[in-house]
Amino acid sequence: MTPNRPVATRRPLEAFFAQESSAPLAHAFSGQRPVHPFVGLTPVAASEVPARWRQLAETPLGHPAVAYVHVPYCANHCLFCGFYQHAWREEAGSAYVDALITQLQRERDRPDLSAAAIRAVYFGGGTPTLLSAADLARAIAAVREQLPLAADCEITIEGRVHGFGLDKARAAFAAGANRLSLGVQTFDERLRQRLGRKASRAELLSALEALMELDQGAIVIDLIFGLPGQDAAIWADDLHTLIGLGLDGADLYALKQMRDTPLASAIANGTLTPAAPEQLGAFYQQGAELLDAARWEPLSSSHWRQGTRERNLYNLLVKAGADCLGIGAGAGGSLQVGGQAYAFRNTADIEDYQRRLAEGEPVVAGLMRHSPHARLFNRIKGELERGHLDLVGLAADLQAHANRELAPLTDPLFTQWQHAGLVMRDGRWLELTLAGRFWQVPLTQNLLEWLDQCLMETSSDA
Repeated sequence: MTPNRPVATRRPLEAFFAQESSAPLAHAFSGQRPVHPFVGLTPVAASEVPARWRQLAETPLGHPAVAYVHVPYCANHCLFCGFYQHAWREEAGSAYVDALITQLQRERDRPDLSAAAIRAVYFGGGTPTLLSAADLARAIAAVREQLPLAADCEITIEGRVHGFGLDKARAAFAAGANRLSLGVQTFDERLRQRLGRKASRAELLSALEALMELDQGAIVIDLIFGLPGQDAAIWADDLHTLIGLGLDGADLYALKQMRDTPLASAIANGTLTPAAPEQLGAFYQQGAELLDAARWEPLSSSHWRQGTRERNLYNLLVKAGADCLGIGAGAGGSLQVGGQAYAFRNTADIEDYQRRLAEGEPVVAGLMRHSPHARLFNRIKGELERGHLDLVGLAADLQAHANRELAPLTDPLFTQWQHAGLVMRDGRWLELTLAGRFWQVPLTQNLLEWLDQCLMETSSDA
């Protein structure tokens, strides 16, 4: 039996089936959709964290590897956001970047880090673009100086157009950033005001056009469908605006109704009504078909690119289980030692983060142990994120990992999903249909949970 893992009640195979109907985009699954597919995470006891963290910090990074740099400040709490932590204070920026640099200098001393090649760095938040041009440039330069970046490393700065002028963009690019990911969400003036977005449509378009004219890196935006008051015509206008701008890439996300957000309060009191869950698939289909008609290339179930500058490396690698250094207050990451992978999160309290760095203490606040099958599951997550699954390769990995045959475990499940209109078989490949791409996260979650249950039973019988 796998240690430290509770034995869950066995669920029959049928519990992992999709609903079969003539409208799979609307009805394949019901209930709250998970944001990310995770299976088998168990907490490490607080008393064990220091020793385990020392082991992780002394272990060379795997290949491939990425880094996440967290800037936990926001100018305001957006309507839909469940990640708001700290109100922005301009005077706090320089001290926070000082702390980031201190942690980066500490990470530089990891044993054998020189043998690593970090392929992607993501400055996320929060709103990293709130930092001054000088502080943003300092943080990027420190990443390049202190971490062993691959020669073609993707360095992304996430943020908003509001407060991010060309001076900051030029400073970021000059310091070494090569990708900007901006949360637009919608171009519609009325919806933007309702969401708490401060830039007008005209300001937004002007800023994006100016960034494209700089021609210094990939310019990528997020759009959300299913917003309160959004209909097919508004969504089509957003998509046509995106295509007309000639941007390098875009994410199309369904609205997530998260607890403890202004949106949740507005829904509870009847002020706002988002799209019904069964309507979201139609929005997704509309977006996918318009981008396909414009010859945009899907890199994942939610991300498209136009041209070759955009790569989306960080997102693809981290979802496939790459080792990830977490830099900053509240940053998360993933590392492994002895074949066992762990997720970690730094203390989210900025004062505590700065104090720990000043006193030479670890900034990690908690560890979670990944499933013992994490490497196998990461393969599944990474491939399904890109819309397909190599059944021959997965079968070989499963045989080597657990001495089990894939087909008896998964053929009944895949056959049912095919009847439900979510997948197709193409030789050695299981390909997601358009509906399957929309439901990719619950499909992945169900497959991982089913395999995890089967492999736990194998371990129990051994």
